[in-house]
Amino acid sequence: MKYTTLPNTDVKVSKICLGTMTWGRQNTEAEGHEQMDYALEQGVNFFDTAELYSVPATPETYGATEKIIGSWFKKTGNRDKVVLASKIAGGGDYTAHIRTGGFNRKNISEAIEGSLKRLQTDYIDLYQLHWPDRGVNCFGVRDYPYKTSAEEAEKHLEILETLNDFVKEGKIKHVGLSNETPWGTMKYLQTAEQHGLPRMVTIQNSYSLIHRGYEVGMSEVSMRENIGLLAYSPLAQGVLTGKYIDGKTPEGARGTLFPRFIARYKNEGSEKAVLEYQKIATKHGLTLTELSLAYINQLPFVTSNIIGATKMSQLKENINSINIELSEDILAEIEAVHTMIPNPAP
Repeated sequence: MKYTTLPNTDVKVSKICLGTMTWGRQNTEAEGHEQMDYALEQGVNFFDTAELYSVPATPETYGATEKIIGSWFKKTGNRDKVVLASKIAGGGDYTAHIRTGGFNRKNISEAIEGSLKRLQTDYIDLYQLHWPDRGVNCFGVRDYPYKTSAEEAEKHLEILETLNDFVKEGKIKHVGLSNETPWGTMKYLQTAEQHGLPRMVTIQNSYSLIHRGYEVGMSEVSMRENIGLLAYSPLAQGVLTGKYIDGKTPEGARGTLFPRFIARYKNEGSEKAVLEYQKIATKHGLTLTELSLAYINQLPFVTSNIIGATKMSQLKENINSINIELSEDILAEIEAVHTMIPNPAP
């Protein structure tokens, strides 16, 4: 395994982060425990979850993933071996079963206390805002939704002051963002600096070979402001494994069970790009999965690459990607495809 640190901290994290959002829906508690056992054995010390999980979010499965992690901590006593990240759910119809009112002091407090209880721990190493309380272009929205976005942005000072109270109590160690924009990221960084409050150390945004939008604005923020990317959906919800090529619908696959979650990755441009990346992988004796993950692993603005799996065979292949080095020739071939079909999946 390779390691880095959460920016501006001395917290060592593996370059591969274990994603968990299928546990409690597609994966049982026993399977979640098996994945954590294996990941830790392979040197993965960074786990990411959220109060929202498992996904798709429902009232019945709210908090299920955190409970599975909590029961593993209790069973194994491995809490001190893991850098644990979780998130507070953003607002909107999708999360109306969780709470309303956005990121205010009351809601943040309730969310943190609830996660701590489910996770059976006294602290969370990295606590993130799952998505903004204002309209932004994420989750398949390519352009800024200026006609429907909220007129008033988040109350950044109140949010940071509330998080700071929990940092002082030791219940959270560090804070981060998710699904944020350059403006939102800089606003949090500026507010923190002006008021002596906790600085956002990471941002968890989508990044894959068919969605490199992070490079437009956000990668510069990452590198100049030292706020690391935690790349999620690096396989584009499984599309970059190649298993959906030619319209295939594998039994039990996420895209087969929940097609709306891969819809943004299944347009004509994406399908063409996936075929081109598959050719590169085959030419160089790699699987498409290995090519896709190894590309992200070597990016200078990436702190950790969040992989997820429903099967142990997938987990093993994903984690092993850390051992694959892409040559300059392979990187050049990838860039040629990106030039021809840039960011087809928002």
